[in-house]
Amino acid sequence: MPTVDVTELADGDFLLDVREDAEWQAGHAEGALHIPMSEFVARYGELTDAAPQDGRVHVICRSGGRSAQVTMYLAQQGIDAVNVAGGMEAWAVSGRPVVDAEGQPGAVV
Repeated sequence: MPTVDVTELADGDFLLDVREDAEWQAGHAEGALHIPMSEFVARYGELTDAAPQDGRVHVICRSGGRSAQVTMYLAQQGIDAVNVAGGMEAWAVSGRPVVDAEGQPGAVV
């Protein structure tokens, strides 16, 4: 499965966060699209509407397990998708900003 390290992500890369609502509200990457894995198939159209045409979708969760499953699903649909290794935990450890639902400093839970 295609995987990238958090350090390989550039500003402006399209990021899909598949964690559940409570996790997202506590802390997420600013600008990420949020579609919980539990709702993903039903909300798939939101991704296709938002994702850049012919662009890559970087999929992230807390540690990389759920995002790996969604990445495999997207690849089966013909989407250029990669799993972000280590997820939001690695994102936070690398010093990248995490914001809560109000845009204030957040935490990965």
